[in-house]
Amino acid sequence: MRDTPLSNCEREFLLDIIKERKRLDGRQPYDYRHMKISFGSSQGCCQVELGQTRVLSQVSCEVTLPKLRRPTEGILFVNVELSPMASASFEQGRLTEEGVELSRLLERCLKESHCVDLESLCIIAGAKVWSIRVDIHILNHDGNMLDCSSIAAISALAHFRRPDVTVKGEEVTIHTSEERDPIPLSLHHMPLCVSFAFFHQGKYLLVDPGELEERVMDGKMVIGMNKHREICMLQITGQMLLLKEQVLRCSNIAVVKVMEMTELIQEALLNDKSSRAKGLKCGFAESATKRKVNRTWKEAMDVNSVPGCEVPSDSDSESDEDVESKISERGDVNVLGHGVGAIGKSAVSKWFEENTDDMEKELEEERNKSVHTNSSQQEKAMTAVMPADISGDHEGDSEEEAIQILDKDLKLQPMETEQPANQLSKLKQKPDKKSSVSGGKKKRK
Repeated sequence: MRDTPLSNCEREFLLDIIKERKRLDGRQPYDYRHMKISFGSSQGCCQVELGQTRVLSQVSCEVTLPKLRRPTEGILFVNVELSPMASASFEQGRLTEEGVELSRLLERCLKESHCVDLESLCIIAGAKVWSIRVDIHILNHDGNMLDCSSIAAISALAHFRRPDVTVKGEEVTIHTSEERDPIPLSLHHMPLCVSFAFFHQGKYLLVDPGELEERVMDGKMVIGMNKHREICMLQITGQMLLLKEQVLRCSNIAVVKVMEMTELIQEALLNDKSSRAKGLKCGFAESATKRKVNRTWKEAMDVNSVPGCEVPSDSDSESDEDVESKISERGDVNVLGHGVGAIGKSAVSKWFEENTDDMEKELEEERNKSVHTNSSQQEKAMTAVMPADISGDHEGDSEEEAIQILDKDLKLQPMETEQPANQLSKLKQKPDKKSSVSGGKKKRK
């Protein structure tokens, strides 16, 4: 999968604003984007954010055999992984041309500059040495991955600690962090990469190019340098020709940028070391920015729990008795104890004093309505039951049957519900079969 190409209008617009010495994000031609360095909870894990470009670096070690040509030196290996999570143009398990160039430049900058003392990694000459592996993962690609990766790699190497080793004859004992403190790697210097993008056949140049600027550039020059002004690596790519003055000008700019980035790395290492010594929380979660719209976070603030009383500061703190005396002067709030309050005098609530008469009237009206509705429902039920019980299975009215009709003017009490139930049960009782038969015979005679 590949990125969508730029249209001619977009390409011309980018080239025109570069002629006017302007950039899309408002930076100056020689300015870097905002940089942030954070370390993980484990030693040797570092994440660098350069604008929207994110790179994660992890350093690990193991005991292996040394190389035949260098039996007293350890091994330093750099691995770069580009996943589709970083950009749609990357494929899983397959390095593109950009990925191959990135891995080779990092190896040249770190290994060929001899920034790590490989002889200090030797355990037994010709038998066992430490192998240091630097894994670099591109989390998000927004231009200038090389500079961001070099900062992440050198920061992770400076932050890494390897286990201590004890050698007795041919026996090698590797101590854990609980037994002995781990040992940091010995770094001679910190080589960092600075990228320059050229436009219009080298007439205009930009530092720290973005993704869109990398698409329209004519060529690129990368300078690997340390703060001692020693050039560790230099590469020029693209179809363009540069003069000697242009290369010297870029090297002078790179010196300033490398010194600023080195100070930032050392400051981040000192902050992490001090926080770990104090026992504070460390990791990416603690270093994440909380002032964002999609985060439920707010600064702590003091809240007045009692109206009209100010919260005392730490300098002039007041006792509980002083606060209670101030509250009692108001007269509308009484403090019964620590953390307990009541409205009104003698701890009696007076919230409903004004509306007590109205509420009593409303309650009486509701009771009367409930009485009338209950009586009407009971009368309807009795009238519906009476004709069915009176008719029975025989034809005509019997003379001996006694029919009891309830008085309609009977008023039922709302709480006494047993009387109508008893009366209904009497009505539902059918007459005996003997009486009904005798009545029928008399009529026939």
